[in-house]
Amino acid sequence: MSAPNSQYDPVEVTPLHPDELARMRDDAVAAIRAAADLTRLKQIKVEHTGDRSPLALANREIGALPPQARKDAGQRIGAVRKEVTHAIQARQEELEAERDARVLLEETVDVTLPWDRTPPGARHPLSTIQERVGDVFVSMGWEIAEGPEAEAEWLNFDALNIGPDHPARTMQDTFFVESEQSGVVLRTHTSPVQARTMLSRTPPIYVVCPGRTFRTDELDATHTPVFSQVEGLAVDEGITMAHLKGTLDHFASSMFGEGITTRLRPSYFPFTEPSAEMDLQCFVCRGASVGNPDRPCRTCSSEGWIEWGGCGMVNPRVLIACGIDPDRYTGFAFGMGLERTLMFRHGIADMHDMVEGDIRFTTAFGMEI
Repeated sequence: MSAPNSQYDPVEVTPLHPDELARMRDDAVAAIRAAADLTRLKQIKVEHTGDRSPLALANREIGALPPQARKDAGQRIGAVRKEVTHAIQARQEELEAERDARVLLEETVDVTLPWDRTPPGARHPLSTIQERVGDVFVSMGWEIAEGPEAEAEWLNFDALNIGPDHPARTMQDTFFVESEQSGVVLRTHTSPVQARTMLSRTPPIYVVCPGRTFRTDELDATHTPVFSQVEGLAVDEGITMAHLKGTLDHFASSMFGEGITTRLRPSYFPFTEPSAEMDLQCFVCRGASVGNPDRPCRTCSSEGWIEWGGCGMVNPRVLIACGIDPDRYTGFAFGMGLERTLMFRHGIADMHDMVEGDIRFTTAFGMEI
């Protein structure tokens, strides 16, 4: 009778059989190669090499073998696990390379684009047009004069031949500081700057006075309680209406383009005599809409002309009040609204757009300096 077999366990351990280990290896390698992304590969790694994987469970069966058989079984399992680990590493390198290439393609940065992602700002068009007007007159040899917005009532009215009973001096038109008896108002026009200039300087005087003014108007499409004006004053020997007309024609062509036609209509202002309203020929229809119902013009209401501002020869009483000899010197003055000029130049229909601070309105005008 033969002796007992001491080399092998009489119990058959199927997970440790070479064919079974080869099947586990092939299943793992096939799953690894089929992994479409790193997330799926991570799941497969747990399924085939984790604590509950078939290879891990087979490794635990080694303990059921006799000591003499454990070394051979351990080598077989170790070789299979090594192959699976190498397959995982190789597939991981492939998937990482694919991911990096995809990221470079999908997240490409155009280095030629502006680096500053902060939206560019814009200056308010009233500021830029005020400076443009100043440039027009400075190029003619004039100077820019400035004055306070809270002004003495005498400079705002009396010095300009606006008497105590004039309607403009009532609370309906004028913002008085503190009370009507305070003698200080928010200037209703920039003409006080002209008075200040004449009081402090000796002719010849050629100044332009841009700035904000204040009147008790309701805000609507064509009015605002805070608006901007530009006024001009020329005082010298021999000044005539012809000089006024030539100056305003040049001003108009600088603002609205060459070929613009102007006219003066008789009018009345306390601080000028004679006085006139300055009209511009409609720069949209050029007068073609007058009497032509087939070509109506909304800009000039088919009248052919648009009122721009007032002007005239400086009233001798104003010269006397400011200490200038009217027998020696004469002068002219004019005043235009900058909001109206801006509306004419750019076709702005509503005054609200200028005062509401909407960046979408101001951005279109850019950063003109």
